[in-house]
Amino acid sequence: MRVLLLPGWLNSGPAHWQSRWEALYGDLRVDQANWERPVRADWVARLEDVISSQPGPVALVAHSLGCHLAAAWSARSPVSKRVRCALLVAPPDIERADMSPDLHRWRPIVRRPLPFAALAVTSTDDPYCTEQRAEAMLVPWGCQCRSVGARGHINGESGLGDWPEGRAWLDALCAAAPEAAGSAAGVARRVPKR
Repeated sequence: MRVLLLPGWLNSGPAHWQSRWEALYGDLRVDQANWERPVRADWVARLEDVISSQPGPVALVAHSLGCHLAAAWSARSPVSKRVRCALLVAPPDIERADMSPDLHRWRPIVRRPLPFAALAVTSTDDPYCTEQRAEAMLVPWGCQCRSVGARGHINGESGLGDWPEGRAWLDALCAAAPEAAGSAAGVARRVPKR
């Protein structure tokens, strides 16, 4: 199974666990044309193209705005059945009054059940989303939820390194999730490149 990385606003830098997973496991980053001024419809179309081009089932690994991308895409996509599961890390509250105007085009938050198994990972001190607002987003999505404690926005500044705990959660989620429609059995786990 192919793991697709969905970075958030401004992309994920070299110290970010997503970039480290890309290097270690060969996961595929879904590149966007405009990381600075993201347009939801453009990002959704790009994700649709990437998933449609994959020969088999996929697992989504989203960070920050990438979580909202997964929710918005799955609400409208005819190929959402190709997704076996999703790890959604640090979804921000894009409806906050102090959120950057560059993210206003992502409002309102899509609040529909995800059509695949999902685990959301949150932090108790995320500067972009309170625990209460995270719960208000995650309940409609139908996600399981796990807190990593005080780890900020769970990004390159959180000191996670290769974040083996997160990868283990992804592996377990993929193993437990029903197979995506039309897929052959597979796992997200790959031997790290060293």
